Amino acid sequence: MSNTERSQHDDEHLVRGLSLGGATALNMIDVIGIGPFITIPLIISAMGGPQAMLGWIFGALLSLCDGLCWAELGAAMPGSGGSYRYLNEIYGRQKWGRLLSFLFIWQLSFSAPLSIASGCIGFSQYASYLKPSLEHAWISHPRFMVGPVTVMSIATVIVVVFLLYRGVVQIEKISKFLWVGVMGTMAWIIFAGLTHFQPSRAFDFPPGAFTLSHNFFLGLGAAMLIATYDFWGYYNIAFLGGEVRDPERNIPRAMLYSIVIVGVLYVVMNISILGVMPWRELAQTAQSNTRYYIVATMMERLYGHWAGVLVALLIMWTAFASVFSLLLGYSRVPYAAARDGNYFKPFARIHPTQKFPTVSLLVLGGVAILCCFLRLADVIAALVVIRILLQFVVQILGLLYWRWSRPDAPRPFKMWIYPVPAVLALVGFIYVLFVRTNSWQQVRYAVVIVVIGLAIYLVRAWRRGEWPMPGRSAASDVAV
Repeated sequence: MSNTERSQHDDEHLVRGLSLGGATALNMIDVIGIGPFITIPLIISAMGGPQAMLGWIFGALLSLCDGLCWAELGAAMPGSGGSYRYLNEIYGRQKWGRLLSFLFIWQLSFSAPLSIASGCIGFSQYASYLKPSLEHAWISHPRFMVGPVTVMSIATVIVVVFLLYRGVVQIEKISKFLWVGVMGTMAWIIFAGLTHFQPSRAFDFPPGAFTLSHNFFLGLGAAMLIATYDFWGYYNIAFLGGEVRDPERNIPRAMLYSIVIVGVLYVVMNISILGVMPWRELAQTAQSNTRYYIVATMMERLYGHWAGVLVALLIMWTAFASVFSLLLGYSRVPYAAARDGNYFKPFARIHPTQKFPTVSLLVLGGVAILCCFLRLADVIAALVVIRILLQFVVQILGLLYWRWSRPDAPRPFKMWIYPVPAVLALVGFIYVLFVRTNSWQQVRYAVVIVVIGLAIYLVRAWRRGEWPMPGRSAASDVAV
């Protein structure tokens, strides 16, 4: 059975209702979440000047290189589950692929709710511009917080789960509606910045800004980690591959269109902001709550208080749209694994009439609620490191191995100038992982998750007589 035939068989209970337009809209609202509106002070602070734009530019290039990897795999294996399906097929469904795909689902049980929670926390933090009393914390700890922002974040998760508890055709209509608000928000901010742009302010580089010192590369690594978080989501449509029409063509197109359009919008928007607000002021807000609504502050200075209020509401709309798209895509991954018998059986349940994974959606939403108690900066760092180590690096290596071991496999879309993008993406992710201050702290968290996941897998394999435990044939079916 070919990869495409197997994908269609595995997803026979789902509805292929997403068009190219709907797929692109979902991908774009996934990428353009709260991140770019609250992280610019952090990036400026990391590099100490407008040269921090290098973090955005390199982040865009890294996303494009990795996006080409996703595009090739998504077109060749167009089913629900994304990386789960790719790892299974490349490394062997009954051998290493089973282990690696299980570990991917296991880390997703942490990283997906962290990603969803980051959008909900950002949504609620921006609301504090409208009502400053929301910033008050009832319980404050270096790692977690309980207060009005927490309550609002939890409520946001609940509303998103409610909206997603329906068929994919209805969801496509909602996503296009949300997309209009997201594009309008970006357009207004860019217009405001460019019409009040001061080049001397945007390019006010401090002495030694581009000196290739140790601190420069550490700062660039920190900036790229934040930019990587802001760009993530370009692959979301791969998780919904079983619900996309003509997936061999539309998955690569939706993915690459999203990356290019959003990359241009991000770079232009942030340069325009730097042309209005002095970078030193932005850097000073990095350690205060005002960084959460820096764009609203800019718009208030340009047009008055009404503009600050309106853009804050629009940015909250954007954050909500991103959470909507994130939870939609991630909820299909445990479902695909459970259908294969490689994850807990209840996750395979679907709605009897609307045909969407119910248990997977509700469980991920529930874990995201718990993650809403964490602090946003910790959420972002943990999310990026866990995902790079346990998904992106393994997947890129898998693509290189698949190309080498199965040169005859059907590939409806082939990576441009292979293998250059794959190698650049691998190098870029490793750089982001380790060339930062305190980078090993998050890496240790990821290692702990791997060890626990491996232990759970081995116990399950022993109880079920599966590879690599005795009683299970170790014959490999790699890349079938």
